[in-house]
Parts: sequence; structure tokens; C-alpha cells
Amino acid sequence: MRNAITDVPGVLVGHATRIGDGALTGTTAVLFPPGTLSTVDVRGGAPATRDTAALDPRYGGREVRGVVLTGGSAYGLAAADGAARELGSFVPAAALFDLGRGGDFHARPGPAEGAEAVRRAGVEVGQGNVGAGTGALNATLKGGLGTASVALPGGVVVGAIAALNAVGPAVDVDTGLPFAAGLGLPGEFPAYQGDDLAAARVEGHAPPFNTVIGVVATNARLPHLFALAGAAQDGLATAVRPAHGLTDGDTVFAASTGTHDADAGEVLAAARAVFARALVHGLFRAESVTTPWGHLAAYRELYPRTAAEYRGN
Repeated sequence: MRNAITDVPGVLVGHATRIGDGALTGTTAVLFPPGTLSTVDVRGGAPATRDTAALDPRYGGREVRGVVLTGGSAYGLAAADGAARELGSFVPAAALFDLGRGGDFHARPGPAEGAEAVRRAGVEVGQGNVGAGTGALNATLKGGLGTASVALPGGVVVGAIAALNAVGPAVDVDTGLPFAAGLGLPGEFPAYQGDDLAAARVEGHAPPFNTVIGVVATNARLPHLFALAGAAQDGLATAVRPAHGLTDGDTVFAASTGTHDADAGEVLAAARAVFARALVHGLFRAESVTTPWGHLAAYRELYPRTAAEYRGN
């Protein structure tokens, strides 16, 4: 187990990352094995998506080869063109707002980034300032891309990947810990370190447009696949407070390869925790960035002792 969405057999992840020359953005492709069904849950008042209507949960979703998570807001959805050409099929996509965060408003993903992300897909999943998490922010902190998984009885696996880009903070200022740290597996996240508390009250302005985007996947057969996406959205609301606001476009794709029988309740409970844990990993793995607009400090810079105990397992 890699503690990654690629622990679900057949799921692959690839990134295209652009940093420098005014760019701070990227694209992530999540690929599924043949026969995988997918649907999507879109919440909040400002989504940027493509072909999500084709995954209408009223019809049980649809078989797809993969989905694209990308920066660049609505402009970045062009990355799905390149991914579709590489895969030879349509590719649903969701974008987050990171325009101009590297200095150039026009530096955003396109077809080339989508194709590159597909070509780079494998079982090892980069985290932090990579792919769709490259230009992400979380309130006044640098956000990032994270992934997590859990094994259930009978060979069932639930995994998630998510880009933390939200106006609602993911850190409890009274403890200095992520809100969802308590959902971690044994030893996954560090315990509270008291001398970090002074760093918790940082000043700054949260970004005006925000979106958490991600994928939750399993090899379990489920009677209602849309419930898997909804459970992941519940996990999002645990990790980020508040979530699903008017300026959010929180979008979660759900995918099932359907190879194993499972207790649906156990799978949904696992999805809530796994998606929240993926967001915590995105927070811990993010790195500080200095741009023409200023310094974007990461959690590891402002909470050094707690971050030093994080092992990323």
C-alpha cells in the first residue's frame, strides 16, 4: 500500500507541472481501467467543469477512461482536449482557480499539459506543488495536491486524490493542527506541538475564488455510486471549514472498478475519511512559493515543529 489512490488496482495518476516564467499551475490526470463507472458531485456556487453532465447520477454514471483535474479556472479545461486525444475518448474535467498566482494571468494549462499528464501516468503519485495543486491556496496558506487510501476487509480498497484550494481554512488556529488530522491512520499525522501555536495567527487575505477538486475511487461494487462522491464531499467539509460556499466550485468525481463485493456503509465511511486525509496530505506536502505578487507561505514554514514530525506515510 502506497497510501495513494493508485492502491485501487488499475488506477494511475500523472501530472504536468508548470512553475516559473510567470506560471504556477498544472494538470493532473487520473486514469481508470476499462469498465470503470464514474459519476460526479458538484457543490458550491462557482464550479468550472467539463462533461460532468455525461456522468449524471440519475442514470448511474458512465464508463470513462479517466478524468482531468487542472488549474487555470475555466480556461484550464482545455487540458481535457489533450487528455482526450491521448486516451481516444472523452474525458470529464474540473478546474480550480489559480490564475495569475505565478505572475502571468495567461500562464494556464492547455491541451499540451493534459496530454503530458496522461503520458506520465503511473502508480507513484507526486504530492504538494505538483499537477492541479501547483498554484493552489488554502486561505492564507499555500495549498497542494494530496492523496490517501485505506484497505478494507475482503480486498476492498478506497483511495482519493484532492487539490486543496479553498477560502475556508484547513487548520484549527486553536491547536495548530489540520481539522481532519484526527482521522489519520495510526502514525499518519503528527500530534499537536505547543510551540507552533504562536505561528497560527498569520495575517493575509484569502483568495476570492476557490475550489477543491478531486477523485475518490474504489474497487467495491456499490448500489448507488453517487453516494461515494457525496461521502467524499462530507470529508471535504470535515477538512475545510467552511466549504461549499458561493465562491467555491467543490467537485468530486467518484469511480468504481466494481471487482469486489463490500459493505456499502463501510465503503462510504472510508470515503469520508480518505478524502479528508488526502486534503491533509496536500496541506503538509505543499511548499512555500515566492511570486511577483508576494510570498505564499506553506504550513511547513509556519508550523515548523509539527511539520518536522510529519513523515508523509
